[in-house]
Amino acid sequence: MDIWGQTESDIRLEWGPEGVEALGRDCAVLVIVDVLSFCTTTDLVLGNGGRVLPVRWRDHRGEEAAKERGAILAGEGDWTLRPSSVTETPSGTLLALPSPNGATLCDAAATTGAEILAGCLRNATAVAARAAEMADGAPIGVIPAGERWGIDMHTDAKTFGPLRPCAEDQLGAGAIVAALSGYGRLSAEARLAAIAAKSIDIAEALTECSSGRELASAGHGNDVTLAAQLDTSSTVPVLRNGILEDL
Repeated sequence: MDIWGQTESDIRLEWGPEGVEALGRDCAVLVIVDVLSFCTTTDLVLGNGGRVLPVRWRDHRGEEAAKERGAILAGEGDWTLRPSSVTETPSGTLLALPSPNGATLCDAAATTGAEILAGCLRNATAVAARAAEMADGAPIGVIPAGERWGIDMHTDAKTFGPLRPCAEDQLGAGAIVAALSGYGRLSAEARLAAIAAKSIDIAEALTECSSGRELASAGHGNDVTLAAQLDTSSTVPVLRNGILEDL
């Protein structure tokens, strides 16, 4: 029995890169969840008719990846990883979006052979419906990205600390799992996330959690407000040839 892959369940949940490795072995679909902020920003860009190129790095490697695909690298102009910076991106924009969490997991998940979706609170039900359609009865894996200890927006750390499971991604993953009700048997991990999402005031939780307080202290409280808007979007980011598109 593969205990790490939760192989007795139809809907599974594990955290971060190790979760991608464990669940990617058998799941037909992997849903990456990075609420603050990669997947929320992606939802907003695609909602405006754009596309997102996930890139792991903001340095010369990210610049080279963006140039190769004809993308605009976030951070070089008005658009950044922050959701509030992309609310008015023009239709047709291809934005290269660096992120050590969500973008990195999309890149890793692409090597598993599974279909890859990017989900958040805003598009939880829409993403769940598409995941069920694409999986067609096969297992679905939900991967909350988590944060990294020692990494925050106020420091210029060069190395990543260990995984820090975070409230916002637990709730985003839980909202997607809850919307998959009826698809099949939930693992204990998936069930706990769904219960949390259904039983808590999500907007309040995102405001009070560590990541939300970090953003608010930097004057970016509107990013938290945008991220906490449950099911306000029907956009479904699907990874195709390395690019997230609403297909």
